[in-house]
Amino acid sequence: MFQAEDMFKAFEPHRDNSIVIATGTSGRHWRDVSQDEARDLSLGGAMGQTTSAALGLALAQPEEKVVLFDSEGALLMNMGIIATIAGKGPKNFYHFLMDNECYATTGGQPVPNAQDINYAGMAKEAGYVAAYSFDNLEEFSNNVEQIMKQEGPVFIAMKMVPEIENAPIGLRERRPTRGRGETIDTLRKELGLTG
Repeated sequence: MFQAEDMFKAFEPHRDNSIVIATGTSGRHWRDVSQDEARDLSLGGAMGQTTSAALGLALAQPEEKVVLFDSEGALLMNMGIIATIAGKGPKNFYHFLMDNECYATTGGQPVPNAQDINYAGMAKEAGYVAAYSFDNLEEFSNNVEQIMKQEGPVFIAMKMVPEIENAPIGLRERRPTRGRGETIDTLRKELGLTG
């Protein structure tokens, strides 16, 4: 496993003029490393649909390289997109999967069967032109330049160190909420309807 920030630093020199989409937790690290923010696209909050949106962009802009840094949690919500990408065959699409074996943005809950899922194998069997798996930074760094020179669609699965952003929802401190009556009283006061 390797750190997202280190991976982005290894990737950046090989970006060329690509449009880069970094989702979830990875987006923060990408913003710190990116040398061309005008060609960065944020799709935060689209968990499960980011891959589809990135495919749409690649199909709409066939002369542009489109690079997606996806997460396994989001991809698992819409696994059918792998077959769609392979079927459409966008030569300009590079699908990097950051697999940290958990749902980092919602509290670190483990992804079921995370250690045994072969995402690169799924992509290759679905019909991606090429698929790779990396679990260490040195191997990734030694190969990313050649990967970015290939025609797509290319799938790159990477085992990443998890960075848990939040406590699970049930363990988070809750904000106090107002009841219905209190809300109505506040609205009446603000509208000048109190006697």
